[in-house]
Amino acid sequence: MLLRTLRRATTTAAVVAAASSTLTKQHHSHLSISRSFSSNTTKANLTKAKRSKSKSDGKDRAEELQVTDTEFFVKQDEELRRQQLAQDENNPALDVGPNGRPLFTSTPSISLLTKKDASTYMKFSMEELNEVLPEGLPMGMVKEFEESSRSALLIRQSFLDLRDNFRRAVDPSLVVGSKGSKVRKQIVLDGPVSCGKSIALAMLVHWAREEGWLVLYVPSGREWTHGGLFYKNPQTCLWDTPVQAANILQDFSKYNVSILKKLKCNTLDPIPLGEGAGVGWPKGSDKMPISEDSTLYDLVQAGINNTHASVGVVVRLRKELSDVKDVPVLIAIDQYNSWFTFSEYEEPVTVRACRPVHARELATVNAFRSMLHENDMMVGAFSHSTAVGKLRQELPDVPTDARINFPRYNLDEADSVCHYYLRQRLVSHDAFSEENWKKIYYLSNGNGTEMRYLVPFMR
Repeated sequence: MLLRTLRRATTTAAVVAAASSTLTKQHHSHLSISRSFSSNTTKANLTKAKRSKSKSDGKDRAEELQVTDTEFFVKQDEELRRQQLAQDENNPALDVGPNGRPLFTSTPSISLLTKKDASTYMKFSMEELNEVLPEGLPMGMVKEFEESSRSALLIRQSFLDLRDNFRRAVDPSLVVGSKGSKVRKQIVLDGPVSCGKSIALAMLVHWAREEGWLVLYVPSGREWTHGGLFYKNPQTCLWDTPVQAANILQDFSKYNVSILKKLKCNTLDPIPLGEGAGVGWPKGSDKMPISEDSTLYDLVQAGINNTHASVGVVVRLRKELSDVKDVPVLIAIDQYNSWFTFSEYEEPVTVRACRPVHARELATVNAFRSMLHENDMMVGAFSHSTAVGKLRQELPDVPTDARINFPRYNLDEADSVCHYYLRQRLVSHDAFSEENWKKIYYLSNGNGTEMRYLVPFMR
């Protein structure tokens, strides 16, 4: 019995071992087949990926070569054009405008321009512009100079009217016998996109500084409401922006140093100090004293050197400018419409919600936005490139009759502009004709930027 049992157990173990061996071989064979199949599939996918990648790389390289070739030819054409323009400078016979009139005015300064100079171009040097407008040139002016390869600007009748308005505001004797419109000391320049508001404002500042005026020029009002640090002042309940305030004072002192050193401070009250840029509140006294012999230059320098005082000095400067009697004072703000909407800053209301801070809640904007100072001369220009949106006709802190529409080019101005671009070789003489430039004018509706873009397409 025992032997039979042992024989049966041995036989069963042998069968089980044989079966397990067979299953193991089958499993290995299946595994090797699956691995082989997986390996072949991966290789095939890699091959396809490499082919597709090589195709895409080939397309990218072709596009890069095409772009490089295009840029090369464009630069080559621009270089050839500059060489031709340099040669043209020796030929004054080319400076011919519409109907044989001179294309460029011979008047040496903006102050001496008259109606006879309207629709002609005035040449400027970049050194002169950077000296008179150290705060920066408007972007439209920079693009015009770059694309036309000459620093010259069109003298428009609308600008002459703007200049003469402020000339009469300073000298009432000029009003007698004049047939001009009502004299305004506060003006808001509104109008369609690319009608020349910013350039007219910069030229007005240029003229005023030629006349010896004290001018606070802000080429980008939007910068007052964006960037930097902001703190809420518990004393004024307004938001202090010390970084922007220091920049405002630095820009103001770039051109006006000689005038500021001659003007005494009229208000001697101490300047309240606020939270500095990244340094917190001042230690010790919370006010900065003003001595009796301080000038406006000393006041501005104190705001530049002391970050705690920068906002307070800008607010005080607005009051001081209203009190200046020795020289005419003009406040010129570009992108003025950005002061009537929300700033970039936000105030936390709850853990998950923030409230946007309006521009009027900023201490610097609050001090300079109002045009209701009766004797102060102030002009602001709207900019439609700042995505502010359309504002209502009646604006807070602005006189109801201050807003005027600045026009686009009229037909006579467009004629001069197209002849100027012909002179600057933006279009060939063969393609230029009265019919073609009028098509450009009506197609662009007098938009200066669009006309400059479309002129080279004359055929």
